[in-house]
Amino acid sequence: MKKILAPLIIVMLLSQGVLAQLNNVNGPTVKTKNGMLEGTYVSGIEEFKGVPYAAPPVGKFRWREPQPVKNWTGVRKAKKFGPRAMQLPVFGDMDFRSNGMSEDCLYLNVWTPAKSATAKLPVLVYFYGGGFIAGDGSEPRYDGEAMSRRGIVAITVNYRLGVFGFFSYPELTKKSPHHASGNYGLLDEAAAIKWVKENIAAFGGDPNKITIGGESAGSFSVSAQMASPLSRNLIAGAIGESGSLLGLTPTASLKEAEDAGEKFAKGINKNSLDALRDMPAEDLLNATSKLGYGSFPVDVDGYFFPQSPLKIFQEGKQAHVPLLVGWNSGEMNYRMLLRADAPTVENFTNAVKKIYGDKADEALKVYHASNDAEVIPVATALASDLFIAYSTWKWSDAASKTGTKPVYRYFFARPRPQMRPEMGNAQAGLAGGIIKDSSAKKTPPPPPATGAVHSAEIEYALGNLPTNRVYDWQPDDYEVSTIMQMFFANFIKTGNPNGLGVPHWPAVDNKTGVEVMHINVNTKAEAETHHDRYLFMNQQAKE
Repeated sequence: MKKILAPLIIVMLLSQGVLAQLNNVNGPTVKTKNGMLEGTYVSGIEEFKGVPYAAPPVGKFRWREPQPVKNWTGVRKAKKFGPRAMQLPVFGDMDFRSNGMSEDCLYLNVWTPAKSATAKLPVLVYFYGGGFIAGDGSEPRYDGEAMSRRGIVAITVNYRLGVFGFFSYPELTKKSPHHASGNYGLLDEAAAIKWVKENIAAFGGDPNKITIGGESAGSFSVSAQMASPLSRNLIAGAIGESGSLLGLTPTASLKEAEDAGEKFAKGINKNSLDALRDMPAEDLLNATSKLGYGSFPVDVDGYFFPQSPLKIFQEGKQAHVPLLVGWNSGEMNYRMLLRADAPTVENFTNAVKKIYGDKADEALKVYHASNDAEVIPVATALASDLFIAYSTWKWSDAASKTGTKPVYRYFFARPRPQMRPEMGNAQAGLAGGIIKDSSAKKTPPPPPATGAVHSAEIEYALGNLPTNRVYDWQPDDYEVSTIMQMFFANFIKTGNPNGLGVPHWPAVDNKTGVEVMHINVNTKAEAETHHDRYLFMNQQAKE
């Protein structure tokens, strides 16, 4: 009898343990390859936050390609955003909902409307902007709920930044199984795409319908993932908002990136990889505070990039998937060129001469201001092209010429409205938030924007105007957002932005003429203008 009772008691105890565990579950659950997750319900949408897609990149894994997640037992809570990547507060208006900041940052967030694991819904994997030195998947402007309500499984991904994400060093290259170093942030993104490919079916997503998207550095990332052999065969579509790696300056060579890393290490009196890995994360981050932007460049490492991204696209070796890509009407302020000088033809001419020297006359033909009133829009166009618009055009142009799938190009021109009165004495920031002015003196409100500044389209495209309470959104803004989000949703679902309720958007056709979707209150496709400017920029680009 004792021999019979013993197994029964064990079974009962185990059952009680399982039941107790299940009784503690009060949200949706999914079974990933690494273990069970419990998320939250939000009005019919299931949210899973802080999901690990790689092992913590700490200790001996600092500056290593992302390592596999260790399996866990029981049910892991996925109700809070994971920590954001190590970063300095370079953009004072970024709004984070993350669980602090940590070197242990490789987490993603999933929003799904699926009612079952067999739904096979299209998937959007979105990479945040921030110049590869800042940003986080928890920012409200990237929130996936609105896109999820359109029948899409939406995902935001954290990846390593700055010195943690792009540091290259000879000793790292020597010890690497791939004889490469740098690009760790891009490797993180590739690992996240692979994780999605292997796990998204459990969330009701279709692993064969993954579209990657991003803005600014996130857009650079999308161009990188399209080019890399590690990820280009895992995706079905790509969305790029303002920027690519196919710009005026070539991607750094591995040697150039290693030299930059050695210079940094010597500057902080660290003479070995072990010494650098022994530094506390906070000390390492603070050591970069006086460095200029681009101190840790993306490089052609021979692994993530076997060739430069530009050559990969020129030779047609990129992912052959539909591409939706574009930029904004005011990506950079004309003051980048004129500084404190008045916007006159004379001052603009002098600024162009400083940039282009003996090529200035040619530049002034394509960036021509015939009177002072035309200087601001023309200077804004040149500043925007130099900053990020040309690189986006180059990506669109290269993909349309060597790719086998359609390219759809947009030009976003809707200015943000005035800030809400309750923002008080504050200044608008690049990330869509505010930078508070602590001075006692009241400053007058800024003049209405004349164009769409860098990053202004994000909330419109992802349906997240309500998450940003800084601006006094008007009915026209919601109309523009509805149309732009429908374009994006259609593209994610079918590889084509066209559908009911939106203006017809022709694909880029280099033979019959390029049409561009101008997104504003009166959204419509228009023939490409100023092609001569991009050809001029092409001549200035360094191979």
